[in-house]
Amino acid sequence: MFRAVRFLTMVEGIATQQMTAGDPAGGMEESFLRPDHIVDSFGLKPGDMAADFGCGAGFFVIPLARAVGSGGRVFAIDIQKEALSALRTRAATAHLLNIDYVWADLELPAGSHLKDQSVALVLIANILFQASDKEQVIREGGRVLRPGGKLAILEWDDRMSGPPMNMRVTKAHATELAERCGFSLVEEFDGGSHHYGLLFNKHS
Repeated sequence: MFRAVRFLTMVEGIATQQMTAGDPAGGMEESFLRPDHIVDSFGLKPGDMAADFGCGAGFFVIPLARAVGSGGRVFAIDIQKEALSALRTRAATAHLLNIDYVWADLELPAGSHLKDQSVALVLIANILFQASDKEQVIREGGRVLRPGGKLAILEWDDRMSGPPMNMRVTKAHATELAERCGFSLVEEFDGGSHHYGLLFNKHS
């Protein structure tokens, strides 16, 4: 069974601490993962709906919620209740009311509990390398995306920091999985100093 537990290096731990302290865009994580910069790559509009699969403590949820505005929604999905609870507290501190918190196992059929074709963007960040059924996680993204919707995959690259190399999902493998699930690669986006980013369109 998939467990959406973020792999934390010391650098990510520092970044998470800074975010919790109200500094989501400053300090060391600027060179590691820049959530605001990454979310800007997705082209979200006010009023859109987006889902963060395996959101953890909400590294991307907060900037996603700001990007879609009060008229949009972000579905923060994770199997860890503690992570969702921590995110709820952070979102309240940031006065963000457009986030839904979903406790779910993304490796189960319809595991996100979202409606078919309901969101404009699905973000899958740093969870594929942990998933037993990687293709099912991506297929679930395809189920909930509306036609023409975007799938963003962010995973560890082949540099030194991060999980063991034999656990990582290469860019080629991620692309192959997404294409098998009905997606076409649109472009790569800047994932920071230790990650690659891939943006896909769902086939109509």
